[in-house]
Amino acid sequence: MLILQEKANYPITFMCSLLRLARSSYYAWRRRVEPSATAARRAELGKLVAELFAEYDSRYGCRRIAWVLNTERDTPCAVGTVASIMREQGLKAVQPRAYKRTTVPGEQPVVAPDLIAREFSAEVPGTRLVGDITYLRTGQGWLYLATVIDLCTRMVVGWSMADHMRTSLVVEALQMARLHGHVQPGAIFHSDRGCQYTSSEFAEYCASNGILHSLGRTGICYDNAAAESFFATLKNEMYYCHTFDTRARARFAVAEYIEVFFNRKRHHSTLGYRTPAQALADHHKTATAA
Repeated sequence: MLILQEKANYPITFMCSLLRLARSSYYAWRRRVEPSATAARRAELGKLVAELFAEYDSRYGCRRIAWVLNTERDTPCAVGTVASIMREQGLKAVQPRAYKRTTVPGEQPVVAPDLIAREFSAEVPGTRLVGDITYLRTGQGWLYLATVIDLCTRMVVGWSMADHMRTSLVVEALQMARLHGHVQPGAIFHSDRGCQYTSSEFAEYCASNGILHSLGRTGICYDNAAAESFFATLKNEMYYCHTFDTRARARFAVAEYIEVFFNRKRHHSTLGYRTPAQALADHHKTATAA
């Protein structure tokens, strides 16, 4: 330790001779007590990985953490390295659960084409949207959530929650998207064949607002996979991690997840790991430049 402290003032060979210590013994000791550059960088990377894992509430796996480090934290690293560090630290992102079908089909068959045909993408925001309903259990009973998702930006542009599953639930979600300017004239809105979406009330709302209604096949969840995927993500990353005593607490948590985290902070693989808000801003910037 004395030689290490005084190496800037005296030659190491001289100090080793005074202490009757072989230079090889000193350098062997240095290798034991001082980490290599690689080990030091890995230790520093480990701190950053742990910080990001906590910042994103255990929701991010190795791919998203590696993307944030490379693009937002100016820290080059490989996905495999991040995965290895996460294993060493026992960091495991929340995992998706099995899909459970909850659609209640309408009693009367509705003749409507599938205008999406599993092509869950769009060139312009507000032109192709998908929607669905899911159930959230609380201590006061079920809370039902209806959403509208833009296929260009993957942003949740409309949502509604209630203690019932009447058609007004899905109308209010689409109304929110439309009033906030996220539904263009002639837009396609795609859903499953749940009774709310096949009702005359919903058909009249779409017709009166110039919205083309598209329906998937009965019982085929893949026909509305983009909407189903969002619900799986919401439940996996937020809902299953908490217990909600009241509907009010669940409402607040869902609203916060959608507006604060999912739309503005969560990096989406389909968008090249941009957030939905970034994707929307990029489109507006491109449109303005043109």
